[in-house]
Amino acid sequence: MGNCCHDKACALDALRARQGTTLRVVLGINVMLFLVEFAAGLAAASTSLMADSLDSLGDALVYAASLYVLSRSAPWRTATAMLKGVIMLGFGIAVSVALVGRIMVPVVPVAEMISGFGLFALACNASCLYLLTRHRSDDLNMESVWLCSRNDIVANIGVIAAGAGVGLTGSMWPDLLVGTVIAALFLKSAVYVISKAWAELRDNPKVQSA
Repeated sequence: MGNCCHDKACALDALRARQGTTLRVVLGINVMLFLVEFAAGLAAASTSLMADSLDSLGDALVYAASLYVLSRSAPWRTATAMLKGVIMLGFGIAVSVALVGRIMVPVVPVAEMISGFGLFALACNASCLYLLTRHRSDDLNMESVWLCSRNDIVANIGVIAAGAGVGLTGSMWPDLLVGTVIAALFLKSAVYVISKAWAELRDNPKVQSA
């Protein structure tokens, strides 16, 4: 038992510690992004910014849940992955409802604010994706976290494009289109994570009996 790091359990503890540090950093970034983008979305009357802010809030909840189960058993991690899928599903539905509301009460958003805050969010989320990539293959818990971060990058690029589209056309429709795409990403990722977690619960007897 000379060197603890040669022991499998100790190596796993070290991995969990590294995961925890990364999750705390990206959790803080996403809480900040939610507050900034939500305020900007309200000020700019932008559906895409509002959707992106809800994405950041959903991710913050996901990261917090992931931190909670890092040192817990496989059943806890699988159940939390299921919860994260349900959270993503809920936000996808919430964004869809907001889109319908915007169509019923049309407002042309402020293009410069959309693109500017979209660029800010892209820089923040690119940093999160970089930090999380090394943990992508650790387990389902970290894979689902990485998936959330990857979706953020796609959503941010869409928000920037929405700002450019609104500026060029003077119409709210590019903003609404990007909001629709973000909602679709929520729903697709939610279905993926829920189905994979369900498969683990179904196929792993240890998970079911724990």
